[in-house]
Amino acid sequence: MCSRRTRSRPAGRWHCSRPGGRCRRSRPRGWWCRVVDGLRAYRMIAAMWIRSTMTYRASFAMTLFGNFATTALDFVAILLMFSHIDALGGFTLGEIAFLYGASGIAFGLADLVMGSMDRLGRRVRDGTLDTLLVRPAPVLVQVAADRFALRRLGRITQGVLVFGYALTVVDIDWTVTRALLVPVMLLSGAAIFSAVFTAGAAFQFLAQDSAEVQNAFTYGGTTLLQYPPSIFAQELVRGVTFVLPLAFVNWLPALYILGREAPAGLPSWLAFLPPVVAVACCLLASVAWRAGLRSYRSTGS
Repeated sequence: MCSRRTRSRPAGRWHCSRPGGRCRRSRPRGWWCRVVDGLRAYRMIAAMWIRSTMTYRASFAMTLFGNFATTALDFVAILLMFSHIDALGGFTLGEIAFLYGASGIAFGLADLVMGSMDRLGRRVRDGTLDTLLVRPAPVLVQVAADRFALRRLGRITQGVLVFGYALTVVDIDWTVTRALLVPVMLLSGAAIFSAVFTAGAAFQFLAQDSAEVQNAFTYGGTTLLQYPPSIFAQELVRGVTFVLPLAFVNWLPALYILGREAPAGLPSWLAFLPPVVAVACCLLASVAWRAGLRSYRSTGS
């Protein structure tokens, strides 16, 4: 029995729901509750921007088509290339379409969810990041959901179409393992690109004007992965495998699905590690983000 007052203890907090009632102990909120709250905040911010976008439906349709057409030009260039050659680095058009589509879908999903992270440097410079610090929502969620752009669905749609084309023209010896590896590859690739977006944003706390550096690893990375690893130097392949593990986005799992050997003499079992690499990248990106946010001292310092 206790009174209405509240007592705080290290292991938890004692409180009463009504006078004369039994004391109840509430424990500190766990990480899962914080994740759920973050997702809820992200949904609310994204919904706000979606409502704003859909106010002008014709403008949205034109920007969506423009995004689709702009990204489609990359694959048109590959089609023009194959009008003069039969294979590139030993890969047929269908196999390159498989790599292109997998990279486009993974990057498109990450760009849709985390693509606004490259705006952080501008917020650090003009001091508008301070307004996010006082709001009751995680700063990472607010930055990622800021100006949520549905037009980025154009890139995902184009990647899905190219990937579907590849599945129809490439003769793949389908097994249960290969079939399950396809969605794992796409989701893990999206998580890896999301981690790169977050780590790049964390770097902007220090550089403040490094959006192009971040884009070199995100947009540049997806362009690199659209082509077969056999046309690149082995040192570069090993670099994007063990240093910046973009090879796990599509190269390693896709080559296993296509029945080809891993590049640069790498073992074939690396094709099954994208989920592990994605989790490790997300953890490292989280550490980098927390370190960058702690180092922020506002624009007046």
